[in-house]
Amino acid sequence: MTKKIIPDTSILIDGKLSELAEEGEIDGDIIIPEFVVDEVENQANKGLEIGYAGIEEIKNIRELGEEKGFKVKFTGRRPTDEEIKMASSGRIDALIRDIAEEEEGTLYTGDIVQAKIAEAKGIDVNLFEKERVEKFSLEKYFDDETMSIHLKQGSVPKAKRGMPGQFELEDIGDVPLTKDEINQLIHETIETAEMSDEGLVEMEGEGATVVQIGPYRIAMARPPFSEAPEITAVRPVSKVSLEDYNLSEKLLERLNQKAEGILIAGAPGHGKSTFAQALAEHYEKQGKIMKTMEKPRDLDVGSDITQYSELDGEMESTGDFLLLVRPDYTVYDEVRKTSDFKVYSDMRMAGVGMVGVVHASEAVDAVQRLIGRVELGMIPQIVDTVIHIRNADVADVYKLELTVKVPHGMTEEDLARPVVQISELENDKPVYEIYTYGEETVVIPVDGNTEESGAEKYARKQLEHELSGKVSNPEIEFISNDHIRLMVDEDDISHIIGQGGENIDRLEEELGLDITVEPRKRTMKSGIQYQIEERGNSLVIDVGSENAGDEVDVYNGDNFLFTATVGKNGEIALTKESDLAGQILGSCQSGKLDIRI
Repeated sequence: MTKKIIPDTSILIDGKLSELAEEGEIDGDIIIPEFVVDEVENQANKGLEIGYAGIEEIKNIRELGEEKGFKVKFTGRRPTDEEIKMASSGRIDALIRDIAEEEEGTLYTGDIVQAKIAEAKGIDVNLFEKERVEKFSLEKYFDDETMSIHLKQGSVPKAKRGMPGQFELEDIGDVPLTKDEINQLIHETIETAEMSDEGLVEMEGEGATVVQIGPYRIAMARPPFSEAPEITAVRPVSKVSLEDYNLSEKLLERLNQKAEGILIAGAPGHGKSTFAQALAEHYEKQGKIMKTMEKPRDLDVGSDITQYSELDGEMESTGDFLLLVRPDYTVYDEVRKTSDFKVYSDMRMAGVGMVGVVHASEAVDAVQRLIGRVELGMIPQIVDTVIHIRNADVADVYKLELTVKVPHGMTEEDLARPVVQISELENDKPVYEIYTYGEETVVIPVDGNTEESGAEKYARKQLEHELSGKVSNPEIEFISNDHIRLMVDEDDISHIIGQGGENIDRLEEELGLDITVEPRKRTMKSGIQYQIEERGNSLVIDVGSENAGDEVDVYNGDNFLFTATVGKNGEIALTKESDLAGQILGSCQSGKLDIRI
């Protein structure tokens, strides 16, 4: 009787059957359940690598069967929708065992649970456990100075090499990678993550997989997510301790005794996570219970620090779990979305010391991320210290405090309000203030500039925005820190004042400033061409129809004579017998007549 081999999904995904066939160790017919085919097809439709691997294995087995002389057959039915939904609870595995039993064949599996259940039911089974993988091909692209490698179909392999903040992208190969080459690397990398003691699959979606293997974080993309397969692998180039940063005594004292809401800010590649790792291990050595929240987990910390990812797909659930664990400090890498800031804030307000890693080009940008997500008065309770990392070094350190004061640039005592003051830690010099201005919360630099303060700049911007589309070219002048002169065309004054002064009162209240409205001083344009003629009892000045409707001022040299409105035909008419007409004629004859708009 011919031996029957019934493979389950795990053995197909592993590629073990084709390996056995290549070695001539298949001594019977292979019967593949339709449940297995459907499961790998379903995974492939989701863009998951294991699905593609399973389909490729089925193809290889059929070709090897023709070459080696064994038969490959398919049997059974496709699973129902209900059975597919129950796959994660073992329903499909049970159906595969049923087929092995019906066929009186040998179940081939790489799943130890599947093997033990089959044995318990009296089904003949062969268990093929994967060999532990300690090395994988991507490692060959790394040297001591390589931070990341970038591989893509059709492109020459590239790497970023150097030290944080000083990386250079360079070619590390001569020949572009083919589709087969990069797909093989993707398959091997996922297999390594699954089998290595230091590996795990962090995220898997349609065309995207992220794994962690030791210090390597590897992101892989494939169609339909990307137009071509690619691999990006990142690894810390150095592991440092807090002592390596030569921190000041004042900063060390703050970190050890006062700082409990810390944001580590910096641009990508400048060493934020490296500093966070050093700080985490510093606290751990001081006897603090340290945890991390990461997705993916790529901080290179010691074994005493537990690294958590998303629980049930949400960092909020991870936060709830950590509130039960009650660590002294938690490193949250990285805080980006509103939900991240909410989790960070909730944990901080519950009494957990928090260290958040934030992408920000400047230290104050990290604080600004909290505006609109957290009440103004709560900001210093959530974040008390901001550390800005630039080129792998500590560039700036700010401390945050809440006070009630008159904001910088204002002078009236009744303008006092709650202000979050951001100061340089080393010299206590205020550098920014956060406060409510009108209906908005604003961040204003405190730079000591006497030309125009941050508050004045903001007031100008807000006033220009308020008048946009309503008043043409308003001129704004600060009489004092809390008093504005607003100059507009005379026709616009009534609109700005409003009935009973309601509009101007609202503006003053929103801006916290006094506003004086004045008519704009007209800029005169001299040298308008004109012609003078006597017409009946009138002296007519023709200034051209293009000036019709304009107001013009008429001068004798520098001496003002009168203002007139130009008629529709571009003319100004005076009674010929009037004194003014005589002055006009005299000025014209002397060449001093000047008409200006």
